[in-house]
This record gives sequence, structure tokens and C-alpha cells, in this order.
Amino acid sequence: MFGLELDIASVINAIVDFIVKHLGGLLRAISSVVENGFEAIVDGLAWPPAILVILALVAIVWLVARSWKLALGSFIGLSLIPMMGLWPYALDTLVLVIFSTAISLLFAIPIGIMMGISQKAAAIMKPVLDLMQTMPSFVYLIPAVMLFGVGKVPAMFATMIFAMPPAIRLTYLGIQEVSGEVKEAAISYGATRKQLLFDVQLPLAVPTIMAGINQCIMLALSMAVIASMIGAAGLGNEVLRSISRLDVGYGFEAGISIVFLAIILDRVTGAIHKRTKLEEGNREEAQA
Repeated sequence: MFGLELDIASVINAIVDFIVKHLGGLLRAISSVVENGFEAIVDGLAWPPAILVILALVAIVWLVARSWKLALGSFIGLSLIPMMGLWPYALDTLVLVIFSTAISLLFAIPIGIMMGISQKAAAIMKPVLDLMQTMPSFVYLIPAVMLFGVGKVPAMFATMIFAMPPAIRLTYLGIQEVSGEVKEAAISYGATRKQLLFDVQLPLAVPTIMAGINQCIMLALSMAVIASMIGAAGLGNEVLRSISRLDVGYGFEAGISIVFLAIILDRVTGAIHKRTKLEEGNREEAQA
């Protein structure tokens, strides 16, 4: 158009080729360790009868949420999955989501904190987050396959990148929402920058951070079907199989199983969010 050419593709390809050439051995080693750990957890959960695993998961739900209604609903939803013959695939999907979310949060929360305490970091990361959130999810599959091949590890990598931005943004937002009066009061009492962050800002930001964790989990679960295109086992792969066979009924069974997992995970993290907001309100009343 203007007599100029912008070849971004060649630059990106050169970067990926460089990483594969010089770090290929390390990436393969990481891939092997992660995949072995993934398989060990799935095999461990698949070894006992499904009802025992379901009861254990329901007990965890009750301990976390303290809601018998949610525990009962979780029991009913999880019990329907083995009745449809999809329990092994549900375990694959659940472990994939938990793994991906945990790794995402290991990076997302520190990055969000860094943005909250540094305007320069925030200025750099905001355009990056905009890019990550607007990039079509299928694009993440390409570097994942280039770096790790086909299988569960590239699926986890793509899911992790896709699910990370909301947790970063909401961690940053939670820290930014702490009022200036509260920070000034803490500083006037002699709080250092470290104490201000860990004893004031982060505790007050917990409800917003929990909302970010909730969004991270939901995005990781939504990526389950897409990630199955590069070798992720689980319910997403069964949805793809139903598409290839034009089997509407089987696709509905796999899809509704994903919905059950999504509702349970959403309600559990939502319950934690409500509890943290209630505790924050009680703390503010006590201080008043």
C-alpha cells in the first residue's frame, strides 16, 4: 500500500525456530516430566471406584464452600458422568484444568502484583494482555505444537496462556482498588512497602483476586475442546469425535459433562469469593 512490507510472520518463525533449536532438549525434558506427572495423577484417580473419588471431591467441595446444597448438587452432577460412561475422560479434563490453572496462577498473580506496585510494569503489560485476550484461541495451538509436539503438554501450555490474562488483570485491579486513605493510614503507622503490600493491599484485594481465579478456571475449561485438537485427552476429545461421526447424542453427553464440571468449579470458586468478601466486610466493621 505504501511501498513498505511488514513481515511479522518471518520474525515470529525465526524466534520459534531459535527456541526449538537451542532449547529443544530442555523443552522435551520438561514435557516428559509434566506428562508423566499428569498421567500419574489421572491413573491415581482412576484406580479407585468412581463413587469413592466422587465422594472425596464432594467432601472437598463442602469443606471449601460450607454449603450442603452445593455439595449435593456436585454429587448429583458428578454421579451422572460415570452413568454416561465418560468418567475417565472427565478425569483427564479435570486434571488438565487444575494443572493449567495452577501453573497460570503461579505466573499471573505475581505479574498482577508487579503491575499493581509499578506503573512502568502496568504500562508494559497492558498492551500485552490486550493482545493475549483478543488473539483467537486457535493461534495459541501453533507455538504449543512447535515447542512441545502433540499431546497433553502442549494442550496445557496453550490453555495456560489463554487462561492467564483475567487473573493478571483482576489481581492488578484488586491492588489498585485499595483506597488511598487506607494506604496513608498504614504508612502513617510506620508500615514499610513490603508490609503495606502483604499486610494491607493483598488481604483487601483477595476478593477481586478470587474473581480472577474463577475466570481463569472457566477459560481453562472452555479451552478443553479446542486443546483436544492437539492431543489433549478428555471430554473435549470426545466432543471432537462426535463431530467427526456426526453423533449428536454422544456430543451432547460429552458437552453436558463439561457443563457439570464448569458449574461445580464456578460455584465453588464463587462461594470462596463470597466468603472472602464477607470476611473483608467483617474486618472493616471491626476496624470501624
